Amino acid sequence: MVTANFALLSIGLAVALFLAMMLMLEVGRRVGVERTKTRGNKARAGVGVVDGSVYGLLALLAGFMFSGAANRFDQRRTLVGEIANAAQRSWRRVALLPDELRSPVRDALRRYMDGLVSYYTGPVAPRHHLEFPPQLTQAEDSLWSRSVAACKAPGGEPARMLLLPALSETFDAVERERVARRIHPSPLIYVMFGISALATALFAGYGMASGPVRNWMYTVGIAASISIATYVIIELEYPRLGLVRVSGMDQLLVEARDSMK
Repeated sequence: MVTANFALLSIGLAVALFLAMMLMLEVGRRVGVERTKTRGNKARAGVGVVDGSVYGLLALLAGFMFSGAANRFDQRRTLVGEIANAAQRSWRRVALLPDELRSPVRDALRRYMDGLVSYYTGPVAPRHHLEFPPQLTQAEDSLWSRSVAACKAPGGEPARMLLLPALSETFDAVERERVARRIHPSPLIYVMFGISALATALFAGYGMASGPVRNWMYTVGIAASISIATYVIIELEYPRLGLVRVSGMDQLLVEARDSMK
C-alpha cells in the first residue's frame, strides 16, 4: 500500500522545484533583457563558459544521485530474494530433525514467515519503516529458541550444523535489508542539487533573453525534466514508502511461505 503522506511529500517537492525553476527562469530572462538594453551584445560576454560549468555540475549531481538510487534499489530487491532463499533453505533443513521435533520448529518458522510477509507487503508508516514490529521480533526469538532446543535434544545433533546456520543466515539477511533502508546520500547532496538546479534555471533564462518572445517549450521543458528526475530519484531512494515499489521481489516471500505446507 502506498503511504499517502510520503507520496504527497515527494510530489510536492518535485512541484516546488518546478515552480522555483520557472521563477528563476523568468528572473534570469528579465535580468538578461535589462542588461541587453543597457550594454547591448557585451552583456552576453562569457555567458557560454559559465553556463557550461553550471550545466555540467547539475548533470554530474543528477547522474550521481540517479545512479546511486538505482543501485540501492536493486540491492534492496536482491536482499529480499536472499531472505526468501534462506528461509526456504531453513525449511528444508528442518527435515533433518527427528519426526517428534519437527512440528514445533516448523510451526515457529511458519509464524515467522507470516510476520515477514505482513511486514514487507503490508502498509508501513514512514516513521516505522526502519523498525521491526514486536510480533516479528517475538516470532524470531521463538523460532530460534525452539530450533536450539530441538538441536540439543536427543536425535537433533545431525541438524545442528545445517539448520542453525541457515536460520542465522535468514535473520542476517532480514537485518541487512533493514539496514540498507538507512543508506542514503547526505542531505548536503540534495541541497547542492537544488541550488544547482536553480542556478541552471537562472542562467538558462538569462541565455534565452536574446529572443523576442518567451520560448515556453524550452522553459517548461527544462523545469519539468529536472523536476521529474528529482521525483524519480526520491522514489527510488525510498521504494517502500511511495509509488515505486519492490512488490515483485516481495512476492518471493509469499511464495516461500506458501511452500511451507
